[in-house]
Amino acid sequence: MQDSWDQSINFLKMSVEVERKFLCNADTRKALEEIGAVCVGQRQFQDQYFDTPMFDLTLRKMWLRKRNKECWELKCQAVDGTEEMSRQQTKAASMCTQYKEITSLHEIQLRLKEVLKTNTDCEANSLQEDECWLGEMNLVPFAEFTTERWSYTLEEEEVQVDLDQADFGYSVGEIEVLVPEGGNVLSALEKIERTAQKLGLTGNQRVDGKMNVYLQRNHPEHYAKLLSNNII
Repeated sequence: MQDSWDQSINFLKMSVEVERKFLCNADTRKALEEIGAVCVGQRQFQDQYFDTPMFDLTLRKMWLRKRNKECWELKCQAVDGTEEMSRQQTKAASMCTQYKEITSLHEIQLRLKEVLKTNTDCEANSLQEDECWLGEMNLVPFAEFTTERWSYTLEEEEVQVDLDQADFGYSVGEIEVLVPEGGNVLSALEKIERTAQKLGLTGNQRVDGKMNVYLQRNHPEHYAKLLSNNII
């Protein structure tokens, strides 16, 4: 009982990821170093994404993935905390996304059970290694790719910048700030905007993330469905 309570508390205290994507190239690492960013690591990971055949999760802006064949994550769109903004802040917000990330398998299963209206026994399935709960929830893989990532931090702004190279030939950067749930999202947007200006980023259109490009190239029907429903 204590473990379940602890997991619930962690879920309530979950941070919100506020991030802006941008196109990057071979010169981006040099640009980061010039503004004082420090490289904190390089790693490679493989992501496999799951949904129902009717796209019940992604049509709700929910992204279920398994990273490196062992770690489950569920990204859910966070409630927008930017009700009162100036024109400039509104523009900055339009370039960013806000998501919560659930990493407890038990919490993931509870959320999926609620959304998909299934009768799956989450308590039992959290202990199972054969992942039969995927079949019980009618979840099937729809995307899989490997990413090479270089991560940088800009301490003065409390910002992390990730440079990703996907194995299907797409490179994208992310400027990210973590905000405690209920925290100051406007401050995060300002930090991201200042970092973007330091990097010389221009334009007022959101840049596609890896998944958008992957679906457009490999699963155009799924991509079109999300596009028509204003998901991407």
